[in-house]
Amino acid sequence: MLKRRWMIAVLCVMTSWATLAAAEDIVRLGNLKFAHYGAVSYMKEIAPKYGLKIEERVFAKGIDILPAIVAGEIDVAASALDGAVAGRAQGVPIYAVAGFAKGGARIVGRTDLAIKSVTDLKGKKVGVARGGAQELLLFAELSKAGLTWSEKPGKDVQILYLAYADLNQALQAKDIDAMCQSEPQSSQAINKGFGVEIIKPYDTLLGKPYRSLVMTEKLYKERPEVAQKLLNVFVEATLLFMQKPEVAEKYVREKMFKNQISSEDFKDAIDNSPYAYDLSVEHVQITTDLMQKYGVGKLGANVPVAKDWVKLDLLEKAKASLKVK
Repeated sequence: MLKRRWMIAVLCVMTSWATLAAAEDIVRLGNLKFAHYGAVSYMKEIAPKYGLKIEERVFAKGIDILPAIVAGEIDVAASALDGAVAGRAQGVPIYAVAGFAKGGARIVGRTDLAIKSVTDLKGKKVGVARGGAQELLLFAELSKAGLTWSEKPGKDVQILYLAYADLNQALQAKDIDAMCQSEPQSSQAINKGFGVEIIKPYDTLLGKPYRSLVMTEKLYKERPEVAQKLLNVFVEATLLFMQKPEVAEKYVREKMFKNQISSEDFKDAIDNSPYAYDLSVEHVQITTDLMQKYGVGKLGANVPVAKDWVKLDLLEKAKASLKVK
């Protein structure tokens, strides 16, 4: 009897230790509410299989996540690449460890205006969210068209900075003439009939911008096993969304957007912002160079060099583990 009680006590202690160990493997995720951020959000659904618990916190803008990282409240985040570059320039201790989507923006004009090309934006008011991939894409297109821009009147194009949620309303109300908007909001504007696509802004040196998965240096250096498991989760979730679009649609529409976007909105959005997991040092450096050129992100004197903070070793190991090319 005593032996049995002793064994039970030992099992209870071991169970408690196992529970505590599992509790330590918590990863705090900063994310945004966009269709192409869906696989990142889905990570929390399969994380338990890897012994992880992912606590997701949704922010209004990518730039809002940076202070939370500095405060030690976020371990990993989904971010537009230019936001990550700006954060690194400001001393935020992050590494870019993967890409999770590419593209994801359109320049959309009012249906009552004959705006057929970027050149036609001369003399117009164009809305965009500050600090996102859309801002850099817009400036690259305006520069290519030989147009000047400013927040104040007097240049070829007047820029109005608005929140993502306010851009569609401003276009519909005719407060702006065009916008460079993310997905699925840009698809919604077109499908609801108050916006028309001018261009998918991918024909500049920037190409299709990659969104980046960034990780704190602390997680990367001090919890390498957890960091690796996290990348395994990321690749598996992304691969699932690539191979089973019906799963991706159901999760994004029902869980993330509470059925506020239609099936057509979702499909159009993902067609313009396909899920991905790769990232390259070269693309990060091109993005950094263009940000510096156009004054996006206010990099200042501490312009980060891509090869110093892009760490793709965990991604490559995760891909190899899951037999992904």
